[in-house]
Amino acid sequence: MSLSIGVVAKRSNVAVSALHFYERKGLISSYRNAGNQRRFDRSVLRRLAIIKAAQQIGMSLQEITDALAHLPKNVAPSQADWQQLASTWQNQLQDKIARLKHLERNLGSCIGCGCLSLEKCALYNPDDAFNKYRPGESVLSEPKLTISNVIK
Repeated sequence: MSLSIGVVAKRSNVAVSALHFYERKGLISSYRNAGNQRRFDRSVLRRLAIIKAAQQIGMSLQEITDALAHLPKNVAPSQADWQQLASTWQNQLQDKIARLKHLERNLGSCIGCGCLSLEKCALYNPDDAFNKYRPGESVLSEPKLTISNVIK
């Protein structure tokens, strides 16, 4: 059974403009009927549910696109497909949580300090990552033009 874009939008709670965007990005696909109307396979509803779930856990559209590229376009993802995606995303989500916890622990070190030292700052320059390119504040490519810079 084919669905119109309006029906897909209503059933998936996704705006028509977002459906067009997802189609341009290759996340979903449609075809044209004899009257040149855009039609979608019912399987698009499951793909949209997966896209929305992935977005809820913070996956980027590129990550979602890469994951869905391994699945057939006009077939609803199976339970096994979902388990594979969920397993991969679970690992990525755990990594993001670990990074956020690290950020949370180090946030207090900058409050009140205000230095945002390019050499020592745990938030701006974790583990002195910029030092491999250049030490200290020289990593800035060009100074911003401000009133205080002009007056000096």
